[in-house]
Amino acid sequence: MTTDLFTDDTPQTGATRLGPQAQVLRGFALPWVDVLWPALQTVVAQAPWRHMQTPGGQRMSVALTNCGALGWVSDRRGYRYSALDPDSGQPWPPLPAPFADLATQAAAAAGFDGFTPDACLINRYAPGARMGLHQDRDERDLAQPIVSVSLGLPAVFLWGGLRRADRTVRVPLLHGDVVVWGGVDRLRFHGIAPLPEGHHPLTGAQRINFTLRRAG
Repeated sequence: MTTDLFTDDTPQTGATRLGPQAQVLRGFALPWVDVLWPALQTVVAQAPWRHMQTPGGQRMSVALTNCGALGWVSDRRGYRYSALDPDSGQPWPPLPAPFADLATQAAAAAGFDGFTPDACLINRYAPGARMGLHQDRDERDLAQPIVSVSLGLPAVFLWGGLRRADRTVRVPLLHGDVVVWGGVDRLRFHGIAPLPEGHHPLTGAQRINFTLRRAG
């Protein structure tokens, strides 16, 4: 079962609480956009976008890349973190300082002081792309929070419970919103509904999502 947290896409301000230790920080990333965007271009120039395969052999609809000491990868062998880009055999690009600074400050604003990410999974959603319900549980230390940054087209974040079958809340995410979750909410199922058509002045017909973690 799915319910809507909001009835429209009207921009929100402040924080929206999703759980005891989960919040959407509305517009939190907007002051960083002018440095996040060129830093992203540098990452993509070194580690281009690619569509990975699930362990079942399906092509993921979301294109991705990584930066930081570890990158999240998926193939027939399963989901895991790797220090090397499987396409190039080289280390992933370094984690840009603005990415890390934003994640540390957003985590602190949500009640997680001292968060220092070492990995950033970057997803690119084109219209129709989606992310099925899943848990982020490939990280070594599940006491560390997840910080997820939205840029570009609006999306609907699907926020579930600790079981895949639990009720799902539909949460609109707009350009500059940051979701932080950890603690008792760390293993909540979550996903992204199929992205609708649209155009954003910065990203064009796509949504970019940075998900910063402490993976090692």
